[in-house]
Amino acid sequence: MAKGSNQLRIIGGEWRGRKLRFPDAPNLRPTPDRVRETIFNWLAPMINGARCLDLFAGSGALGLEALSRGAAFTTFVDSHKKVTLTLQEHLDLLNSNDKAEVLQMDGVKFLNNSAQPYDLVFLDPPYHLDFMGKVVPLLEENGWLSDNAMLYLEIEKRQSLPELPENWQQLKEKTAGEVSYFLFQRS
Repeated sequence: MAKGSNQLRIIGGEWRGRKLRFPDAPNLRPTPDRVRETIFNWLAPMINGARCLDLFAGSGALGLEALSRGAAFTTFVDSHKKVTLTLQEHLDLLNSNDKAEVLQMDGVKFLNNSAQPYDLVFLDPPYHLDFMGKVVPLLEENGWLSDNAMLYLEIEKRQSLPELPENWQQLKEKTAGEVSYFLFQRS
């Protein structure tokens, strides 16, 4: 394993430059720094005070970046026990337990529970398990999204997006390496 391969760096905000280690876990691949930089440039006008959902959180790179940049609250959901324990340790280290919760559970099952609307949702599920097609309808149908919620979707470049609700307007799209990523807004 290359040095630093299980480490992420928060790239902006209060915790800028902070390096955090994450465990080995199947399908865990943090969103690269340059992609996160682009995403959070797109989101800069609305991140402050936002309620965020980092579904399939993995390393927590997206949700932690959102908190560092002023999000009011982030819910991290991941099914892998070691990953969720590490995320909780990071929140402890960053004195941010009052701004976040970490739930160890399947993302699809989470969305089948009662909803509390989020302003910003990060969807970066394992690429080959077809979670995107399962969770997108649940977000819309089960009341998980605030009226003008923003949604970040990341897929493998050779994949295509699932069918999306008609009221999701695509704002941005970009490709970096083997990853395509999109920003949508619910209208």
